[in-house]
This record gives sequence, structure tokens and C-alpha cells, in this order.
Amino acid sequence: MTTGTLFGVGVGPGDPELITLKGYRLLQKCPVISFPAKKMGAESYAQKIINSHVKEDGKELLGLYFPMTRDQEVLKKEWENTVAILSGKLLEGKDVVFITEGDPFLYSTFIHLMRKMNEHHPEIPVEVVPGISSVNGAAARLGLPLADGDEVFAIVPATEDKEDMKQALLHHDAVVFIKVAKVIDQMVDLLTEINLIGKAAVVTRVTSEEEKIFRDVAALKGTKLDYLSLMVVRK
Repeated sequence: MTTGTLFGVGVGPGDPELITLKGYRLLQKCPVISFPAKKMGAESYAQKIINSHVKEDGKELLGLYFPMTRDQEVLKKEWENTVAILSGKLLEGKDVVFITEGDPFLYSTFIHLMRKMNEHHPEIPVEVVPGISSVNGAAARLGLPLADGDEVFAIVPATEDKEDMKQALLHHDAVVFIKVAKVIDQMVDLLTEINLIGKAAVVTRVTSEEEKIFRDVAALKGTKLDYLSLMVVRK
């Protein structure tokens, strides 16, 4: 039996024009387009990026529920449900696109989805179409090169471990801290402490119509930032 192919397609950081030609072609070709949603029936950020590229006529749009929880039983149930829904379409012979903002292999929901699909349905082929990440988008919007010559660059999930964050800054020429919203106060204190506060900038929903750029990072202390925020520090 011929199955469909699951395509993990990165649709970029926010600007609909930053999708790749291959990603665009697959959006036109594949009969099923799936995307992650925090609530059943809710529009996702990735879906908003592709709205102008997709005509709903003849397309099946699948919003897949990925709950924001650490409850392993809830997560297991929803992941099994997601794999069952997608594999049902794929085993009918339909190609399915799973879109994700940024790149599918960079801190993306698709990574776990691919592993689960391979585990439960190794007969279903999976292909990945890379996308422009928010990291690249932020560097471009800020006009900050991430690495040049022999410089060392890092992408670091921001956490409450102050010493780890400090070491990342001390040992790299440039660092992008993702998921920085939840620890912005701590990061401001740390940057001030090691005299790098003037070398930092924060971008929210980069390249999208809702983008916000903050170059005075010290002023962000006590501010509630959007979840889709990152910080770039270039020494």
C-alpha cells in the first residue's frame, strides 16, 4: 500500500514572504495542511503566517491540539491522538504538511511529532523542509551579524540558572536567548552586572506585523513580554 508523505515545513519567523519556494509549493500541492494549536479550533501563529498563501477550497486544514502542560498522562494522550489523526490521513495515501514557525528542527514541536510518527508508523515517509528561524530574522531586523570569521555563536534557552546564562555570555561572541520573556528581569540584572546591557536587544514576534523591537533592554525590567520574544547579545 502506498502511503502519503508527512512534510515538516518551516514557514519562517512571521513575515509570509520569508517562506521558501519549496514550502510554498508543498502548501499548494498537499491536500492536508496541519498546524499546532494551543486550543481546539484556535488559529495558530504558524497558520497566520501561511493564510495568504493557502486557498481553503479543496484543502483540509487540521488544527492539532498541543496542551501547554507538564502532566505526562495528558501529554501522552494528546500526542497519541495527534499521531492517530495524522497517520489516518497518511495511510489513506494523502500527503500531509505540518507547518511550524521558524525551522522544523530548531526547538520545534515537529521534532517530537516526527519521533512519535517514526515509532508508531515507520512505514510512513517523513521529509523536512527547512525554514528561516526567528534567530536569523532577529539578526536581520537588528542589523547584528551573528558570527564572523572565527567568532563563536550560541543559541541558548533562557532559564533561571543565572550561572549558566552568565557562562554562555562569557564564552561566546554572540548569544541569542530564546524564551526570554519568563526571565527578563534576571537577564537585565545579569547583563548589567557584567557590563553587557548596552550590547543587548529584544525582539518580539520578529518580522511579523506585530513585531516589536526593544533596544533599551534595561527599561524592560518589570515588563511582561510576549512569549515569542528573544534576546540578542553581541559583544
